[in-house]
Order: sequence, then C-alpha cells, then structure tokens
Amino acid sequence: MRTYIELAEAGAPNPLLPATAEIIVGSVAFLLLFLVMRSKVVPMFEKAYAERSAAIEGGIARAEVAQAEAKLALEQYTRQLASAQDEAQELREAARAQGAAIVEELRAKAQEEAARITAAAHASIEAERQQAITSLRNEVGALAVELASKIVGEALDDQARQSRIVDRFLDDLEKSK
Repeated sequence: MRTYIELAEAGAPNPLLPATAEIIVGSVAFLLLFLVMRSKVVPMFEKAYAERSAAIEGGIARAEVAQAEAKLALEQYTRQLASAQDEAQELREAARAQGAAIVEELRAKAQEEAARITAAAHASIEAERQQAITSLRNEVGALAVELASKIVGEALDDQARQSRIVDRFLDDLEKSK
C-alpha cells in the first residue's frame, strides 16, 4: 500500500478533494433542491404552522369564552340557589303559620263541641231533675194522702182535695228548709 505522500508525489489526485465537475453538479442540484423546497415545501410548512397557531389561538379564545360563560353560569346558579333557599324558608314559615292556624281552629272546634256536650248534659240533668222532682212529688203526695187518710180516718178520694193537701204539705216542707 502506498501512502498518501507517495501518491501526491506521483501526481495522483487528492482523494479528499472532490472533482470540479462534481462540485458544479452538486451545487446546481443543491440550488435546484433549495428552490423547490423554498417554493413548494416551505409554504406548506408555513401554512401548517399558521393553521396550528390559529387552532391554538382559537382554542385559547374558546377556552376563555367557555370560562367566562362558566363563571356567569356559576353566578346565576348561586343567585338561584339563594333565591330557592329564601323561598323554601318562606314556605316553611307559611306552613308553620298554617299549621298553627289549623291547630287553633281544631282547638276552638273542640272547645265548642265540649261546650255543646256540657250544655246538653246540663239540659239532660235538669230534665231528669225535674222529672225526679215530679215523680218524687207524686210519690210523696200519694204517701201523704195515704198517711192523712189513715190519720184522719176517712177516705180522701176527691182528687182536688188531694192536690191541695199535697201542695200545702210540700210548701210547708220547703219552708222548713
């Protein structure tokens, strides 16, 4: 094998340096590739980049709008909840008042019913008392007539006379009380 120095002395071309024709063809190919890339590929990349940026910015804008809407919805929900709690409190108070009114009405009806029953009982007792007095008067009268006829020794068959004797006897009894 020959060394690099020996090849250089013999006039052989340097293997590290390309040939001039290769440099020209490579430069033309690079220039053509650069122009094609610049005119075709770079605009597609820029378009994709612009679309991506727009999508990201649109997404951010939509997120901000959605966040603002969510904040408004939360405030509205909070107001509705407070309103519902106030309404529920009012309903509870109304129900409590209505319940108290119903209890008072039932109490009044019960007192009226008790008073009616008491009055009926008093009337019944008074009627029975009058009936007992009448019955007792008749019995006492009959006993008094019988006793008087035994004492007097004669029959007291006259009804008017019996009534007068009984009434006078009972009046005397009441006066003695």
